[in-house]
Amino acid sequence: MATSVPASSPPAPPPPLHGFMLVLASMALALATFMNVLDVSIANVSIQALSGDLGVSSSQGTWVITSFAVANAIAVPLTGFLTQRFGAVRLFVSSILLFVLASWLCGMSTSLGMLIVFRVIQGAVAGPMIPLSQSLLLSSYPKEKTGVALTIWSMTTLVAPVAGPLLGGWITDNISWPWIFYINIPIGLLAAGVTWALYRHRETPRRKVPIDYVGLGLLIVWVGALQILLDKGNELDWFNSSQIIALAIVSAVSFCFFLVWELTDAHPVVDLSLFRRRNFWSGTLALAIAYGVFFGNVVMLPLWLQQDMGYTATLAGAVLAPVGLLAIMLSPLVGKNIGKYDPRWFATLAFVVFALVVWMRSQFTVQTDLATIMIPSLIQGIAMATFFVPLVTLIFSGLTPDKIPAASGLSNFARIMAGGFGASIFTSVWGNRTAAHHAVLAEHINYASPATQAAIKTLTDTGMSEQQALARINGMIQQQASTMAADDLAWISAILFIVLIGLIWLARPIKAAPKAAESAGAH
Repeated sequence: MATSVPASSPPAPPPPLHGFMLVLASMALALATFMNVLDVSIANVSIQALSGDLGVSSSQGTWVITSFAVANAIAVPLTGFLTQRFGAVRLFVSSILLFVLASWLCGMSTSLGMLIVFRVIQGAVAGPMIPLSQSLLLSSYPKEKTGVALTIWSMTTLVAPVAGPLLGGWITDNISWPWIFYINIPIGLLAAGVTWALYRHRETPRRKVPIDYVGLGLLIVWVGALQILLDKGNELDWFNSSQIIALAIVSAVSFCFFLVWELTDAHPVVDLSLFRRRNFWSGTLALAIAYGVFFGNVVMLPLWLQQDMGYTATLAGAVLAPVGLLAIMLSPLVGKNIGKYDPRWFATLAFVVFALVVWMRSQFTVQTDLATIMIPSLIQGIAMATFFVPLVTLIFSGLTPDKIPAASGLSNFARIMAGGFGASIFTSVWGNRTAAHHAVLAEHINYASPATQAAIKTLTDTGMSEQQALARINGMIQQQASTMAADDLAWISAILFIVLIGLIWLARPIKAAPKAAESAGAH
C-alpha cells in the first residue's frame, strides 16, 4: 500500500549505477523506448495488408493507427500523477508487461474490432514508458555523465520512427502483418526482466493523492477529439465535414475547461504549473514544433518515393537508414560536451542542419537518383545527434528530481501531439499543392501545342490508343505535380527550422554544467 511521503522532504536518492550494471540498464531502457516508439510508425506501411486479411477497406484499417495514437496521447501526460501513486519502477515494468500482452493480442486478432480494442489498450499502457525511461536513465548516471544518458535516450527516440517503416515494410513483404506486433514480445520481456532486476530496490517514493476525475475526463475528451480530427481530417476533407467541425468544437471547448480546472485544482492530474518556467515552455515548444516538422517530412518522403518514384516499401525505408551513421558517431561526443557549452548552441546547430537537409530535398526532381536522395539522410545524422539532448537539458533545467517524471511526460505529450499535427498538415497540404501544380501544368497540354502533339504521336507510335497516350501524359503530370508539392513543403520546412532558432534563445542560459540535468542524473 502506498505510504504518504511529504513532498517537501523527499528521501535521499539512490546512488548512480556503474560499470556493467550501468551498461545493462541503459540497454534495457533503450530497448523499451525503441519498442514503444517503433510501434507508432511500424503499422503505417502494413495497413493495406492487414485491411485485406481482415476484410475491411484501407480507410477503415487506418483506425488501427488512430486508436493507438488517441490512447497513447491521453496516457503520456498522466505519467507524473501515476508515478506518485505507484512508483516509477513498478509503473514502468508493469507498462512494459501490459504492452507485451497487448501486442500479442493484437497479433492474434481476427477482426478489425478486436484489433482496435487491443490497440487502444496497447496505446494506453505505452503512455508512461517513454517519460519513465528518460527519468530512470537520468537517475542511473552520475551527474557528470548526464549528457551521455540523454544522448542514449534521444537516439532511440529519433531513430525508431525512421526504422519503423523500413522494418514494417520488410516484415509485411516477407512474413505477415501479425509479426509487427509479435516482435515486441521477446524485446519487451527482456527489457522488463532486466529493468526489474536492476531497479526494484531503487523505487521512487509514493504518495496517495486524490484522483482528479474531472481533469482526467476533460483530458480524455479534448485529446481524443483532437487526435481523431488530426487522423481523419484529410480523409474527410477537413472543415468541409460536419464531423470534423463537431470534433474541433468539442476539443476546443473541453480544452478550455481543462486549462481552467487544472490550474485551479489542488491535485491536478497534469501539472501545468511547469509552464510558468521559461526554460520549460520555450524548450518544450521548440522541441514540439521541430519534431512536428521533422515527423511530417518522415511521413512524406517514403510516400513520395513509393507513389511517384516507384520504390518498394522496403527500399523507401532504406533511404532513411543512413541517418543513423553520423548520429551514432557524434552522439557520444555531444553527450560528453553538453555540460561544457551552452546547450542552445547545440540546438542551433541541429536546426541549421535540419534546414539544410530539407532544403536539399526541396531540389529533388523525378530524375533524382537513389544516391542523391540518400545524401541528405546521411547529413541529417548531425542534426539527430544535436537535437534532443540540448533541448531536454533546457527543459529540465532548474527542476527538482521529483518534478522530472511530470516534466518528461508533459514535454513528450507536446512532442507526440505535434507529431500528429505534422503528419496531418503535411499530408493535407501536400495533396492540395499537388492539385494546384497539376492544374497549372495541365493548362499547357492542348491539341494546339506542338509539344503535346509530338508527345501523343510518340506514344501512339508505340501501339497506344490516343486515350491511352493522354492517360500516360496525365500520369506524368501527376508525378511532376506531386514532386513539386513535396519540394514546396521541404522548402517551407527549411524556413520553419531557421525561425525556430529564435525560440531556443528565449530560454535562459544554463551556467557552467547543466545543473538540472546533473541533479536528475544524481537522483
